[in-house]
Amino acid sequence: MEIHLQIIGYLLVTLGLIHAGFPKYFNWKKELKPLSLINKQMMQVHTFFIAVVVIMIGLLCLTSSEELIHTSLGKTVCLGLGIFWGLRLFFQLVVYSHKLWKGKTFETIIHVLFTILWIYITLVFFNISIGII
Repeated sequence: MEIHLQIIGYLLVTLGLIHAGFPKYFNWKKELKPLSLINKQMMQVHTFFIAVVVIMIGLLCLTSSEELIHTSLGKTVCLGLGIFWGLRLFFQLVVYSHKLWKGKTFETIIHVLFTILWIYITLVFFNISIGII
């Protein structure tokens, strides 16, 4: 199971760093212009802190995989992370509109890849939390 946490760690650190490119990729300079200052800044600040949290979860997996797997506190943390990523999977499948990806090749590939990623991460954390290793 440690190898799975290492894989997740590298994936999450990478994902967190990718957030730095969101403003340019999603053309926030233009797209966020009509928003009020508070909404624009909330979008930017929340994206920054999501990136920080994702990187920190990745670093936790990379530096403390043994503790996450073999201690009571680690299993509790994994349960919380399993719930967190399970909710992210739910949002991927239920909250985001299929109109964002359906009929668009690149967006469909990204949707499928991230659905698989959220399933993998959720299952690893839940498996650790209930002691299946």
